[in-house]
Amino acid sequence: MNKPLTYISLFSSAGVGCYGFKQNGFECIATNEILTKRLKIQAFNNKCKYETGYLDGDISTKEIKNKLFAEIKKWQTEHKISEPDVIVATPPCQGMSVANHKKNQELTRNSLVVESIKITKEVNPKFFIFENVRAFLNTTCTDVDGNEKTIEEAIKLNLGGHYNILFKVVNFKDYGSHSSRTRTLVIGVRKDLQNISPFDIFPEKHKPKTLRKLFIGLEELNEMGKISETDIFHSFREYNINMLPWIETLKEGQSAFQNTEENRIPHQIKDEKIVFNESKNGDKYARWYWDKEGPCVHTRNDILSSQNTVHPAENRVFSIRELMLMMSIPENFQWTNTSIEKLNNLSFLEKKMFLKKEELNIRHCIGESVPTGVFANIAKRIKDVLNQKVLSTTEINNIIKKEELSKIENLLSFINEDFEKSGLENIYQIAEYANSSRQENSAFFTRKDIAFSVVKDLPELKGKKKIRILEPSVGIGNFIPLLIEKYKDKDEVIFDLVDIDNNSFVVLKNILDKLKLSKKFKFNFINADFLTYNFNTKYDIVVGNPPYKKLTNSQELLSLYKFNARNNETNNLFSFFIEKAISLGNFVSLIVPKSLINSPEFNITRDILNEKNLLKICDYGEKGFKGVKIETISFLLETSSKKQTENILIESYITETFEVKPKEYLFSNRFPYWLIYRNEEFDQISEKMKFDIFNSFRDRQITKQITKENGIFRVLKSRNVGNNEVKELENYDCYIDDTENLAVAKFLNRDDVVMIPNLTYYPRASFLPKNTITDGSVALLTLKNGSRLPTEKDLEYYGSKEFEKFYRVARNYGTRSLNIDNNSVFFFGLLKEIE
Repeated sequence: MNKPLTYISLFSSAGVGCYGFKQNGFECIATNEILTKRLKIQAFNNKCKYETGYLDGDISTKEIKNKLFAEIKKWQTEHKISEPDVIVATPPCQGMSVANHKKNQELTRNSLVVESIKITKEVNPKFFIFENVRAFLNTTCTDVDGNEKTIEEAIKLNLGGHYNILFKVVNFKDYGSHSSRTRTLVIGVRKDLQNISPFDIFPEKHKPKTLRKLFIGLEELNEMGKISETDIFHSFREYNINMLPWIETLKEGQSAFQNTEENRIPHQIKDEKIVFNESKNGDKYARWYWDKEGPCVHTRNDILSSQNTVHPAENRVFSIRELMLMMSIPENFQWTNTSIEKLNNLSFLEKKMFLKKEELNIRHCIGESVPTGVFANIAKRIKDVLNQKVLSTTEINNIIKKEELSKIENLLSFINEDFEKSGLENIYQIAEYANSSRQENSAFFTRKDIAFSVVKDLPELKGKKKIRILEPSVGIGNFIPLLIEKYKDKDEVIFDLVDIDNNSFVVLKNILDKLKLSKKFKFNFINADFLTYNFNTKYDIVVGNPPYKKLTNSQELLSLYKFNARNNETNNLFSFFIEKAISLGNFVSLIVPKSLINSPEFNITRDILNEKNLLKICDYGEKGFKGVKIETISFLLETSSKKQTENILIESYITETFEVKPKEYLFSNRFPYWLIYRNEEFDQISEKMKFDIFNSFRDRQITKQITKENGIFRVLKSRNVGNNEVKELENYDCYIDDTENLAVAKFLNRDDVVMIPNLTYYPRASFLPKNTITDGSVALLTLKNGSRLPTEKDLEYYGSKEFEKFYRVARNYGTRSLNIDNNSVFFFGLLKEIE
């Protein structure tokens, strides 16, 4: 049985917008609305499969929430879904709308947004969509922690750890509506959906129809009170006849306040004198245009005095049918449980009675709704991406082998013939894995979700129409489609693409041809070594995933790289890439090894980064690159800022969190390197210890070749080290006779040497016994700075659960970057209570 596509709709009013999901075959698990008369309209449209799915009441109450989760449970049991596919939330916007003048009273109401956030976090759908007014993101709400934040901050901090999120202010006329309606869309994609980004489900652009085209076939209504015989929802809504002179002579685009004759200017008669009405917004009593898309439809679309409500040619407000057409509401949408055929067969008096009872509710529902076409657009895109085939690594390797795609000519033929069938993401992976030089050049496939995590926080560059982007190690261009989506509203985007591997360019050019991009995107291909190439321009953005490897096979080239770099203590290419990128870009965002944030090798590189305005660090741990045993992070910094921001964003795939922390706190000089997970508990534990006690040593000479089963000196390894004990392990222990040429021999038979296993999250310690040495799996700690000798109580503390928690934060939740070196040994302190 195929599992159904499902969604939940919160603050759904009459369900006009999310009807677009029903049109695309989605099943509604539950829909919530506080006004019963609105919710009934949803039932008229058979929105929910089960009657219990209609949740009538306040979603912030425990009762309604329990009903919601009961419905989810029912669908999990009866339809075998793991979780809902989509949550749609359109919370009330009174405190945010530009038309509202009582914003200070709306803070609590705006906090209904937080109910949407809390439910989304608990339900954990694959996708979420929040829709609201233009001012939505900058409006203040009371967050789950009781503190006031902007809504954008609240969404990021609560959901950014689990979701890749796109925030965008758009005009719905470009995305499926035929009326101008500037709104905010927030789209989240769960991070485990690695081949889908929010751009993939963002609605596609559609050109809106003009009212002249949209209203073709509609009956003219020139008589007040007239109701079309064939469509009860196309009628002339009556108004005070005294207002007719105000609008009857207006041309398209004119307001009655532009009239010159006193009796034609909106007014009242008070004490037998004309008192003119106020014109606050300039669009009241205004006639709209035939040859434009419809105006923004507001809730008070029933009166002449609302914004742009007057028909282009007739002296009336737009009819319900016209409003439905502008808002892309389908003709078969039911406003009542009586069919349109029956309604049209009513007598004129019965029709008037029906409209008197229902018209205002219908109009208000239309005015507060999301255009159906916009959500239908999103629903279709979600359905498409969930139905697309994602090839496994095994399938990719089989294709490469079968088609002999390691040969460049075969790969190009495959891309040309199978591009549409395979899809861009599969093509990218096939091309990357087929590249025989990828290991040699340390070029690894950057997944879409990882690339999006980099691109999403790049600056909007709002003041610039033309921008220039440099990608210093482009490979086959995984970042390019996302960068194009990010900056598609610019007049011109120039990409300078650099790579040392010409075959990558051949493939990349082929892929770009298939994408059929606008001519405003221009590409320059530079087949060169980024580190030695001379650039003569400054870039708005430098972005990418440089190679991570130590250069060992060319001393001459390494000397050249080091000559141009401040950090000469490393041979790793990515450090040189960072320095050069900073010299070329106003904003720099790169994916690099996680060792950057803690290794002594990169102390200077961290100093360089600290001199710039660091804006964000994202920690992927080992989740960034499948099959590659390396931990990675990305960073974003601004090089041109004269003033540093106080805070930095920390996004983590490890802890699934998104936080804003003070730089001074995370990059404190109290500690030897950056602590991006530093927290209050860490601080409390650190107060118990005195740090910077030991030097660290690890053997680099002892191998299996020089050890044996018996001998004079026992060689201890990591598993031999317990809490204040040395363990005897069968078939594990080894010995050595001659220590004369071993550096580790200097620690023989000393009383003050502490052993700690290297590369572990579960530290434990004991003193080095007599007649023993250690191999490289154990770090040897010796005192410095004239400190007191450690006691067994100190060493016992290193094996405690409390220290383990502390140590995880001290090591930035690393899994492979866990060597105990002269930076990290700092955190093995001595207890102050023993002083």
